[in-house]
Amino acid sequence: MEREDRRAIDQLWREYKSTDSRAARDQLIVHYAPMVKYVAGRVAVGLPNTVEQSDLVGYGIFGLIDAIDKFDIDRENKFETYAMVRVRGSIIDGLRKVDWVPRSVRTKARQVESAFAKLEARFGRAPTDAELADELKISEADLQSIFSQVSFVGVVALDEMLGGGDHGDSTTLGDTIADRDEGPVAAYEVEETRRQLASTIAAMAEREKIVLTLYYYENLTLAEIGDVLGVTESRVCQIHTRAVIQLRARIRAFERETV
Repeated sequence: MEREDRRAIDQLWREYKSTDSRAARDQLIVHYAPMVKYVAGRVAVGLPNTVEQSDLVGYGIFGLIDAIDKFDIDRENKFETYAMVRVRGSIIDGLRKVDWVPRSVRTKARQVESAFAKLEARFGRAPTDAELADELKISEADLQSIFSQVSFVGVVALDEMLGGGDHGDSTTLGDTIADRDEGPVAAYEVEETRRQLASTIAAMAEREKIVLTLYYYENLTLAEIGDVLGVTESRVCQIHTRAVIQLRARIRAFERETV
């Protein structure tokens, strides 16, 4: 039955791409809609209760439609992998437009990222939590609290904008993983960004590397990662946030060096 379903979906793809059939596209949207709900659920982790998951699904559907329109069935990429980045990016764009993040949280995020970048430049390595807390003139407990408040989980992560602007017009960290067929300059920039990310991740503490791998490549939830590591979901959130701050700080430093 599964093989027959796969053949039916392949037929829909061929029909849509060859005839631009609205009916075929609608059937593809219905088929892949559960994926949007899944991504929305992951993005919802750490967001305020005032953010309705149904709104996230609505934002994500736009990303799904865009992915269906742009997907090249002749390439060997798996559609689900290609689409998840676009769906998540569309959800993030929707959240940005309603400006759901309190100004105080944005301020804290910028302060932590700035301190991290400053210390990394000074030490030539990622600072410890103790060093970061000392630079911010707060306790380590307060720093962990900020990590929880900032809650980059699922919202910033690999889809955070590198240069500002709308999702459709900017490069994202996710784009450095996705296969892109662009000119040699763009390809070089993507490869350099990928190299910077790989270098940063390789230098991370083991738990941070595990969290990133399990979350983005194995698609485990925060709770499931907590079970693997033997820590709480909240602690996984903090580890993830710290890892993302490192990635952001390194990428922004790389951008400044290449300007």
